[in-house]
Amino acid sequence: MIAARGIPRTLETTGAWVLAAVWIAPLVYCIWAAFHPPEFASRFALDAPLTLANFHKAWDAAPFARYFLNTFALVSLVLAGQIVLVTLAAYAFARFEFVGRDVAFALVLVQLMIMPDVLLVENYLTMSSLGLVDTILAMALPYMASAFGIFLLRQTFKSMPKELDDAARVEGAGILTVLWRVYIPLARPTYIAFALVSVSYHWNNFLWPLIVTNSVGTRPVTVGLRVFAAIEQGVDWSTITAATLMSCAPLLVAFLLFQRQFIQSFMRAGIR
Repeated sequence: MIAARGIPRTLETTGAWVLAAVWIAPLVYCIWAAFHPPEFASRFALDAPLTLANFHKAWDAAPFARYFLNTFALVSLVLAGQIVLVTLAAYAFARFEFVGRDVAFALVLVQLMIMPDVLLVENYLTMSSLGLVDTILAMALPYMASAFGIFLLRQTFKSMPKELDDAARVEGAGILTVLWRVYIPLARPTYIAFALVSVSYHWNNFLWPLIVTNSVGTRPVTVGLRVFAAIEQGVDWSTITAATLMSCAPLLVAFLLFQRQFIQSFMRAGIR
């Protein structure tokens, strides 16, 4: 009986390690190729020399400083807009009774099933009519409302005791004061998790920025990486992996710093 019970647990652990190895294998190769000369990119040798020349070559091949600045401005603008809009919407759905609330929330959930790529043409036409093509605002504006963020925060707000609401109202706090001083501080782990998801998605977003930008002055880092895919540049995997590491390093650092809050928030934000 003990052995029979131990087999599923062993298989589960083995499967988890196999999946982890498959997931991390590309990153391991990326690190290896980036820190070794090109001739060792596809040949693993323990005595291979380490080098930073690939990073220097990648940095000089494209204006990465400008790309990183554009990307930081993009994700900051999107996140700021999302935080404001999803907070107000989630608070309304969680704590107020109004006609059509359930229908409106159902429409929000329907948006989760619509791929953003479906709206590329309409979004481009809208940005063009507003005269915003080839601007950072054009990249950010279509994503400033997040159905996922509304759903996540609504679940968090609904899990909070309504007595806190009543106590704050007794003290004379208004609606926005209650939101600012009670709900937002208690939902901090959820905000951190949502921020990580939002920043990682828009940091890595490629198709929409590629369509709506035309110049180096507005391109984010994902679009800027296209220079390494040009045939005339040749295929230098060491340089490509170095550029890839530079582009994803901020996300890896952010996840390592906030991974505990990231996991805890999703554990607390289940459907209640």
